[in-house]
Amino acid sequence: MTLIPAPTPRVAVIGAGPAGLMAAEMLLARGVAVDIFDAMASAGRKFLLAGIGGLNLTHGEPAEPFLARYGSRAGTLAPFIEAFGSDALRAWCAGLGIDTFVGSSGRVFPTDMKAAPLLRAWLHRLRSGGATLHMRHRWTGWAAPDRHLLAFDTPGGPVEREFDAVVLALGGGSWRRLGSDGAWVPLLEARGLPVAPLRPSNCGFHVARGWTSFFRERHAGEPVKTIGLSFESFRQTGEFVITETGIEGSLVYAASSFLRDAIEARGCATFHLDLLPGRTAEWVAREVAHPRGSRSLSTHLKSRLGLHGVKAGLLHELVPKADMHDAAKLASCIKALPITVDAPRPIDEVISSAGGVRFDGLDAGLGARAVPGLFLAGEMLDWEAPTGGYLLTACFAMGRAAGQAAADWLSSRA
Repeated sequence: MTLIPAPTPRVAVIGAGPAGLMAAEMLLARGVAVDIFDAMASAGRKFLLAGIGGLNLTHGEPAEPFLARYGSRAGTLAPFIEAFGSDALRAWCAGLGIDTFVGSSGRVFPTDMKAAPLLRAWLHRLRSGGATLHMRHRWTGWAAPDRHLLAFDTPGGPVEREFDAVVLALGGGSWRRLGSDGAWVPLLEARGLPVAPLRPSNCGFHVARGWTSFFRERHAGEPVKTIGLSFESFRQTGEFVITETGIEGSLVYAASSFLRDAIEARGCATFHLDLLPGRTAEWVAREVAHPRGSRSLSTHLKSRLGLHGVKAGLLHELVPKADMHDAAKLASCIKALPITVDAPRPIDEVISSAGGVRFDGLDAGLGARAVPGLFLAGEMLDWEAPTGGYLLTACFAMGRAAGQAAADWLSSRA
């Protein structure tokens, strides 16, 4: 009797970012044939963009505060990040020949600060392991309702390919020009997957009444350094940037989910800036009240409190003129300067998005309950995190879990 070997199962991984490529790596390790599809002309476009100015891969803080960065999704993401967290990600990078280091802020970077060498080494390993990459293949859904016959738009016209299972890692709704356009939402909703609306995350905001032309012309594009921001339960020190219409930057991104939710609920959000977070309110009040003689207020604030440039500009922009000459009120504003924002920047301009496929539509291995053999990972799921390496870590970790779960599912059907 001639034994005919069973065909090797074949999986489509759609999305060539960190989550998709990590899923592909896990599948290849289990002997599964993998085809990777992406709408862009080359892999990892958004990953490469994240590396401009230094690729922040992950963060070196302990596990408990690390997980807390994921807010209400900390418990959901914990199994994935505990299995492949910061230390594991650094070891994985080392396996690709990429050394990493922990910066003074706790953020972890490749030693050369670049994304391209890591991505090149990774793609080489995937191709060497048997992965086939198909660029400029935009997934347009299923061509059959009862099996994974997938449809793609390509430069040569529409094509259809059938697979045993599918991993989707298509990103969220930000950076349309890099492939994350949220076009998958109606495709998945039509197959019965629950999807929360996509919303801006890690975003800048529009200041409610706008900047005056004087302030905008003088300070737009300027960083505001060493400043405290407080809003409801959020308290953090850092820096941000003045924009033509409002504010953006790392400190604002860290608070963005709180501000966005408040705007959605009430139409606006008012937070407070501490212009001198290293000084007590008592010290500030004493210095502001110190007699200034014939000196101007601007000179007094600069010489006694070190307030000048954009910080002084914010005071003049936001504090009523009468209050600028009331020592007690001015001191209070220096420690708690109110700013009202009324809209986040459009989702296509922001770093990441919240919303996406809800976890109650997935099993523990990120498999879709409504579509057997479909697995999902990365930003297209309903979670969010601040910048600082947390976004990438979770994408890597979920891609790894989805790839392993897809391989397990195939094995169970063999």
